[in-house]
Amino acid sequence: MNFQTFIPDKSISLFVKTIWLFENDDKTIQTNLPFFADGYPGLMFQQTDNGLTVKPHAKKMPPLFLYGQTIKPITMDIKGSYTLLIFQLYPFVLKSLFNVIPQSINDNCYYLDDSMGTDINAFTKQLLTHKDVQQRINAITELLLSFFEKKKQNLDYKIKQAIESIIQTKGQENISSIAEKLKLNIRTFERRFLNETGLKPKQFAKIIQFQASLNQLTVEDFTKLTDIVYQNGFSDQSHFIRVFKAFTGKTPKAFKK
Repeated sequence: MNFQTFIPDKSISLFVKTIWLFENDDKTIQTNLPFFADGYPGLMFQQTDNGLTVKPHAKKMPPLFLYGQTIKPITMDIKGSYTLLIFQLYPFVLKSLFNVIPQSINDNCYYLDDSMGTDINAFTKQLLTHKDVQQRINAITELLLSFFEKKKQNLDYKIKQAIESIIQTKGQENISSIAEKLKLNIRTFERRFLNETGLKPKQFAKIIQFQASLNQLTVEDFTKLTDIVYQNGFSDQSHFIRVFKAFTGKTPKAFKK
């Protein structure tokens, strides 16, 4: 499998975190790609020999779709060669740019339609004719930029600030202190955060905290498990194992194997 990361163009960097490309040219292979909670929804373009199925939903996906927050672990099953191009989005844009209720697509997907002012079928056909990755990235960038220009006045920039603060502190900053810095009542802050992202702020912080620990475990940047526990703000090892298993379905030890 070929995996690449692209830096999004400055014009969309406000709301696009990263662009990922997964490719495999082997027509005989069966691929099972696992995805875990990371706090970010995304827009995915996929081109495969025999389609892409999301499990455990057993849902066969169209070439272009929006996906919401992944909370429970999922697997993408692909038979044959494939190209997956993923625009990872900051979670404060789902409601404003795409006219969806974020909670409604948690652990789920949304099929784009023409209500956004773009002929999605025609756009998808255009993507399929492009053979060059950069052409596809440019086309999707222009599409997202057109959505942004129409809806940018609807974005909740205070929630954007809160998200940035949670990410920068790896989920360890107190939620009440974030609300206070933003000069928002805690209940107002929690309501606005949920409306814009589909998650409660504490839930989002827990996912970011989990991701930091997952990264540390994956790159083996630790001597013993308790290093990961305390460096990532978990109260004890039992707490860490419980959170890790909730998001991956496995204990840290089993996952590492």
